[in-house]
Amino acid sequence: MIKIFRNIRRALLGEGKTSKYLLYAVGEIVLVVIGILIALQINNMNQASKDKKALKEYLVKIKSNTLEDIRVLDSLSIFRRQASTLCKTARGIMLDKTEDQNLFVMTSAGAAFIDYYFRPNTGGYEALKNSGYFGRINNTPLDSLLSSYYGLADEISQNENSYNTYAEQQESYISTQFDRTLLLAYGFMPQDSINVRATPQEEYFKVFAQYIDLPAYRNVLSQCAFQFDIMLAQYDRLIAVGHGIVEEIELLTDD
Repeated sequence: MIKIFRNIRRALLGEGKTSKYLLYAVGEIVLVVIGILIALQINNMNQASKDKKALKEYLVKIKSNTLEDIRVLDSLSIFRRQASTLCKTARGIMLDKTEDQNLFVMTSAGAAFIDYYFRPNTGGYEALKNSGYFGRINNTPLDSLLSSYYGLADEISQNENSYNTYAEQQESYISTQFDRTLLLAYGFMPQDSINVRATPQEEYFKVFAQYIDLPAYRNVLSQCAFQFDIMLAQYDRLIAVGHGIVEEIELLTDD
C-alpha cells in the first residue's frame, strides 16, 4: 500500500501537477490520521475490556467475601439469640428469687461467658482499594454500600470487644473466688462416672447454687440480656447491607 502511494506521488511530481499533488498530500495525511484514530480507538477498546475484566474480578471477590460474612453472621445470630433468651429467662428468675427451682436454666445461661467475635473478610475490598481500579466505583451506590458495611462492621467489633472484655474480666475474678471442680465435673463427665464417685449429688447442686449466686456471674447474665439485643440488631443491619452489596455487584458484573 505504501509503495502504491509513493508511485502516485512520483507520477504527479513528474508531470508537474503541483496542485493535484498538494491535494493528494492532504488526502494522504487525512488517511494517516484516520488510521491512527482507528488504531487508538481499537487500543482503547481493548484496554477498556481488560479494565472491565480486572474490575469484575475484584468485585466478584468482594461478593464472595460478603456472602461468607453473611453465613458467619447467621451462625453468630443463632448463638447470640439463644444466649440472650437464656439470660433474659435467668434475669426473670433472679428477680423472682426462684434460683433454687431453676438451677439448670441459671447454669445454662453461663453461655453468656463464651466470647465470639465477628471478623469480616476484607481481602477483596482491600485488594480493590490498593489497585488502580478503586476510582471506578467512586460516588456509586456500591461505594456507598461498602462504606456503610465496613463502618458498621467496626461498630460491631467495638461492641463485641467491650462485652467480651467485661465477661472475661468477670470470669477471671470468679476463678480466684470459686472452685469450679465439681461444677465442671457435673457438666462434662458422664452421669455413670459421677454416680460412682464419693461426692453425693446434693453437693453438686449446692455448688451450682453458690456459683449462680456470685455477683460477677449474675452481672454477666444481666449484661448479656441487654447487650446481645444490640448485637443482634447490628448483625441484622449488616446482613441487609451485605445483601445490597451482592445485588449491586451482580448488576455491575451481569452475574
